[in-house]
Amino acid sequence: MHRWPMWLGLLLGLAATAVGFSFFETLEDQWSAATRYTARVGFPLLILAYVARPLNDLLQSDWTRKLLKQRKWLGLGFAMSHTVHLLAIVMLYRTLGLVPDAITLIGGGGAYLTMYAMAFTSNRTAIKALGERWRYLHWVGIHYLWVVFFQSYFGRIFEQGYQAEGIIFSVIAIAAAGVRFVAWRGKRKTA
Repeated sequence: MHRWPMWLGLLLGLAATAVGFSFFETLEDQWSAATRYTARVGFPLLILAYVARPLNDLLQSDWTRKLLKQRKWLGLGFAMSHTVHLLAIVMLYRTLGLVPDAITLIGGGGAYLTMYAMAFTSNRTAIKALGERWRYLHWVGIHYLWVVFFQSYFGRIFEQGYQAEGIIFSVIAIAAAGVRFVAWRGKRKTA
């Protein structure tokens, strides 16, 4: 069954929330931990979807062909885990009695709109109906999501107590972009 990465994303998101609740006592700390942990478990699914095609273009192995076949489901797994992340964010803001600022609503809200647009168009009917616009939506969308994660993790490098997380996840994001760049350059040289 090819859909397992989608359900894995949901399970990871729910498990990350449960872990946040099991290690902290106050509701504020629990929801805060849940937002961090759900982002962390969704990130690898996004990165795998992000590098699936370029990695296959570069390596042409059985493993990369299998990864490429799972790309859609990895993306949907990311959408599932990040839906749990969104719920954790909403609950954290409600617990704190806060309203998100404009930058959060525009940047984060735009990322969610993009993610859901990509998720709801990940089917043959949408591909056929949108034509070339489908490819543009998914190309722009995956890069936009990469940028949102990269800037978030890069910013953590400068936060006390989060430097290691920021460095590790920023390096992963940069490496993934590097894979895409190398594959793109290789295609341009052969064209």
